[in-house]
Amino acid sequence: MEHPFGYIKDGKVYLKGFLGRSDREIGEVKENEASTLSYFEARFEQIKDKVTKLKSDIEENQNKGSFLMKLIHLRDSLFETDALGDFIPLIEELNAQEEFLNEIIQANRSKNLEVKKALILEAEAMKNDTDWKNTAEFFKELKMRWIKTGPVDKEIHEELEQEFNDSIQTFFENRRHFFEGMALQAEENIKVYEALVIQAREAHDLPDAKMAFEISKRIQKEWKEAGKVPAEKRQPLWDEFSKLNNRIFSRYKRGLNPGPQMNPREILRKIDEMVEELKKMAHQPSTYAITTRAKAIQEDWKKLPMRKPKEANLPARSYQFFMDIIFEKAFLEKLAHNKYSDFDSLPIQEQNQIKSSIIKDLLHRDQGELDTMQNNSDNFRVQTPDFEMMMRKKLAGLKRKIDVKNYILKQLSPRI
Repeated sequence: MEHPFGYIKDGKVYLKGFLGRSDREIGEVKENEASTLSYFEARFEQIKDKVTKLKSDIEENQNKGSFLMKLIHLRDSLFETDALGDFIPLIEELNAQEEFLNEIIQANRSKNLEVKKALILEAEAMKNDTDWKNTAEFFKELKMRWIKTGPVDKEIHEELEQEFNDSIQTFFENRRHFFEGMALQAEENIKVYEALVIQAREAHDLPDAKMAFEISKRIQKEWKEAGKVPAEKRQPLWDEFSKLNNRIFSRYKRGLNPGPQMNPREILRKIDEMVEELKKMAHQPSTYAITTRAKAIQEDWKKLPMRKPKEANLPARSYQFFMDIIFEKAFLEKLAHNKYSDFDSLPIQEQNQIKSSIIKDLLHRDQGELDTMQNNSDNFRVQTPDFEMMMRKKLAGLKRKIDVKNYILKQLSPRI
């Protein structure tokens, strides 16, 4: 039985050869010849629909070049498809679409080439820049623009990639060498700081206060002119260096102005008077007059000799404790007024509740800071007496802050 594009012979269905291809068996008769031919004609219609659909997708989509491989696979499959129909127009249609896509792809590749050449110029212009942080960000962004730019012709792809990456590599190599040099320089700078600390120790131990002071001025100037080192390495050296120089200056200043000599009993009497007055003020509500008077007492304290009798240690701690209470209460008053504009018009009980809430928040923060410092104190590796003394003072200061707040909180709590 004959068909315009095939025939049936000995129960087999054949597709007539086209475009230089030989006749090809595509199936066999099942029920009858007419229905069998109809089946293979229907399969051809499905193939036509695929070609029409592909053409429509190409027309409707912006990224037309992405359909090229799909088109090639579809066209190649037409030579192997088991169907009856005129395949030549379909193949010619796909050939025309391929030529259309190749023109678009070539135009895009030309455009991509111009974009990539411009990106290479940008990279070339910045490869020797020394603004390491900002330029590193620039190159990261530039690399993303390069990746998002489409392909170019294969013949020049490798050359362009190499040229672009060479500029980026130049910058990051320069940056690496710079920071390696900085690390080496930092090691040398640390030796300078260490030498200055040694000089500060030696000056501190000199019996001549004036000579020690002159050395201190010189080495402090040298410290300012020394190069950069990482903060974690510089800080312990600075802590010791600054304390030594402060002591040298204090000794020199005392030599210039030793101040009036006071009898130890007179010193103790004045301290006791200050503590007694501060204690009374610490139990009163915070007022401007009280804080002003506390500041005046601070000035009187400064007039006392720096070296006090041993018997003054305990009242001196009381002095500091009650002074802290006065200023903490003034600070608490300020926080409460900032939080509530109508604070003064509220009942006293409600005012105290507000203050208690604020002080509890501050206590929680201080306690957390104290816990952290206590937990981390063992991790410090600087085992100098001055450093240990500094840590003890910091811990003692935090504990005193907590004691002060607890004291105030107790004053604010309703008495049963």
